Amino acid sequence: MSITSRNKRIGKWPLIIMAVIALIVIVVGIGGYRTISKPVIDLGDKKQASLYVPVGATLDDLCQLLDRDGYISDKDNLKLIGKLMSAEGSLKHGHYTIQNGMTSRRLINLIRSGNQTAVRVTFNNCRTLAQVAGKVARHIEADSLDILIAMQDRELMESMGFTEQTIPAMYLPNSYDLFWTANGEDWVERMNQEYKKFWNDKRKHKADSLGLTPVQVVTLASIVEEETNKVSDYPIIAGLYLNRLRKGMLLQACPTLKYCKGDFTIRRVLNADKEIDSPYNTYKYKGLPPGPIRIASQTSIDAVLNADKNDYLFMCARPDYSGLHNFARTAAQHERNAREYQKWLNSQKIYR
Repeated sequence: MSITSRNKRIGKWPLIIMAVIALIVIVVGIGGYRTISKPVIDLGDKKQASLYVPVGATLDDLCQLLDRDGYISDKDNLKLIGKLMSAEGSLKHGHYTIQNGMTSRRLINLIRSGNQTAVRVTFNNCRTLAQVAGKVARHIEADSLDILIAMQDRELMESMGFTEQTIPAMYLPNSYDLFWTANGEDWVERMNQEYKKFWNDKRKHKADSLGLTPVQVVTLASIVEEETNKVSDYPIIAGLYLNRLRKGMLLQACPTLKYCKGDFTIRRVLNADKEIDSPYNTYKYKGLPPGPIRIASQTSIDAVLNADKNDYLFMCARPDYSGLHNFARTAAQHERNAREYQKWLNSQKIYR
């Protein structure tokens, strides 16, 4: 073989080696691209779902959470990409919205960014702060005890201008968007912001025209709401109590006695109940109680602010199960209504 032929053959090897290397790079690159771009989140027919990542969650924890809900199609891919991205220790806890067909890379970037989706917190039909805390705890990470402790923190409530008696006025039943990671103090501060928004200049002006502060309006609204389950009666009852306040009469509101006894299931108030020595006993002390007797709804608050202009001074539940009332302008009319109601209670064997 000539030297020229040998040199030509030798000269081909570098080209062959380069071609093989290029082919390997291409194959590895394609494989790597497929690994990175592979969808791992499978939500079936759903386009998106909620994922709650607790504090200190690891890659393994994340895989288990997704596997538990049947949201992941390839745990090994998520673990591999997570390690390549050095995700361990950088996952931020919170509530995230994950999309169907997400890749491991997109999912990890989402959780590392802490770009949470707010949750909807709803509470209504609550009498006590404890009941509010229980409903809120269903939607955020903090438990009901931590939330209640913050709600009853004297220093915190005083910094917002409330006392232990008046603080229920700050909580307005509604739906609010809040981050799942919120703690008890975050919740209280948010409610203070919402309270300030609710009491805009228009509502403050209406309260002032009634000779009441916002807290006093809520206190009266809490009594109105306990008097009936008929929203249509709210403005009428509010007007009646405002008439009594203007005349300096005792409110004589039965719900305040139930509050004193700590039992709202009572259906028949007795004369002995009227002797309870408590500032909340409106049969014994004039004016409004020191604070709300329940968490008042925005509907009942606005009913007080827009109370019916009537001349009623007395009311008595109707002798039936309607939940409505008979209203009276004079004591004589009221006595007749009261006798009919007492007679009906006896006929129904309702003695308490």
